[in-house]
Amino acid sequence: QVQLVESGGGLVQSGGSLRLSCEVSGSIFGIVSMAWYRQAPAKQRELVAGITNSDSTDYAGSVEGRFTISRGNAKNTVYLQMNGLKPEDTAVYYCNAARLPGLSALWGQGTQVTVSS
Repeated sequence: QVQLVESGGGLVQSGGSLRLSCEVSGSIFGIVSMAWYRQAPAKQRELVAGITNSDSTDYAGSVEGRFTISRGNAKNTVYLQMNGLKPEDTAVYYCNAARLPGLSALWGQGTQVTVSS
């Protein structure tokens, strides 16, 4: 069974940096794009950044210029480099993989990012 395994969250001071990793455990067949979402307490889950199989990227306006999404050489790992972190970036961050029609999307278990002021 294909799973997404996240790592790299933690506590950091405002202005600091963190790098999140998401590894596909199993076959990457059928995955067309991957993304990072986040959900803060009492808020809806929102898209942070996405990357397609052709390495086209997209960012939420609130993180553009501070966060960078990228893929590893083996294409089974996605990273989110977060610089210039702000307290409003505090949330649980989830990795997502969109797949071909007929295959359900995949979600990671989530990793907590906390930015102190």
